[in-house]
Amino acid sequence: MAFDYKKEYKEFYLPKSKPSVLTVPKMNYIAVRGKGDPNAEDGEYKRSIGLLYGVAFTVKMSKMGDHRIDGYFDFVVPPLEGFWKQEGIESGIDYSRKDDLEFISVIRLPEFVTKAEFEWAVSEAERKKKTDFSRVEFLTVDEGLCVQCMHIGSYDSEPETTALMHEYMSSRGYSLDLNENRLHHEIYLSDPRKCAPEKLRTVIRHPIK
Repeated sequence: MAFDYKKEYKEFYLPKSKPSVLTVPKMNYIAVRGKGDPNAEDGEYKRSIGLLYGVAFTVKMSKMGDHRIDGYFDFVVPPLEGFWKQEGIESGIDYSRKDDLEFISVIRLPEFVTKAEFEWAVSEAERKKKTDFSRVEFLTVDEGLCVQCMHIGSYDSEPETTALMHEYMSSRGYSLDLNENRLHHEIYLSDPRKCAPEKLRTVIRHPIK
């Protein structure tokens, strides 16, 4: 049976709909950086998603080809995630200013994927798909201490959940620690093309100290 990160690490992917504090370990990701409204039909964000999945499935399906990755195990491709920021915003995201959102779209990499194997996967994806994957990078993130919560509803209603998160952390003596290196983080557990906005499930995570 394929290893499923969501099921094996429920503390990171399936939190309750009430805030909690946790320490997130260092993880490696496939990443694409960009800027702009994520809803724009031909915008940078939607293009980034195709690049991420192109590399992720190249790694997953390597078992079918001649290239053998040391330590490989079959896995369910982890969910799409995003690190977000905006110039001049210190408490999260201003959803009325989507055009100036900056993002790092990511998909978690299995532990057996080294930098060298990642570079092979990018090159193989380019060869097979005849697409430029030069924007894709190998990214390591060590989030550390965070507050998180499952948000159920539209992306535009996320401020309601982040307000609860901030109230919770303050009541326990923590303070928000958003900066250039520690960003607003979302993990997308629902496909917005197939799910009603009020039923979308998104993990929201903020760094604290």
